[in-house]
Amino acid sequence: MREFTDKELYLGLEYAKSLDQNAGHTILTRFQNEQPVLAQTLFGVFPSLIAEQDQNVAHLFMDLVFDVICVFEKTSGTLPSQQTLGMAWLQEKAALVDAEMTAMMSGKPHSESVFETDEQKGLVQFLHDCIDEYLAEHPAPGDAVRMIKTLIFVTVQLFCSLHDAAGASKTLH
Repeated sequence: MREFTDKELYLGLEYAKSLDQNAGHTILTRFQNEQPVLAQTLFGVFPSLIAEQDQNVAHLFMDLVFDVICVFEKTSGTLPSQQTLGMAWLQEKAALVDAEMTAMMSGKPHSESVFETDEQKGLVQFLHDCIDEYLAEHPAPGDAVRMIKTLIFVTVQLFCSLHDAAGASKTLH
């Protein structure tokens, strides 16, 4: 997947911030219906891990995940459903997430990621800057900071994989 341009990032983030509550709810509901396992991971499992360190940082994570969903939808269109991707894709990505989490828990930075590529560096950097800006006003434990930054990186990589799978499934049909 190619890197988003600054303009695409800006338009995607502007789109996310311009949505009213009903439109935001519609996007989240569609995402939960089309990607139930990924949605549970991003809005249930990951935030609960962060909340063990800091509840407010867990809420920030969920807000940023919503932004990621909006950026990808605005820039790349609708992503394939879990049913389209199949269980093999989910199992492969679950193994990568598990390995990334193991590396994180052992103190390795995500720059030594188990993901094959480090895509969307601009988006990841923007989200990390948002985290830093939030933490400047709301300090949090170091473990919470490391965890949210790693999980944001993982989230973006998962969405890149979804996008790539969307392209692959289009060429197969």
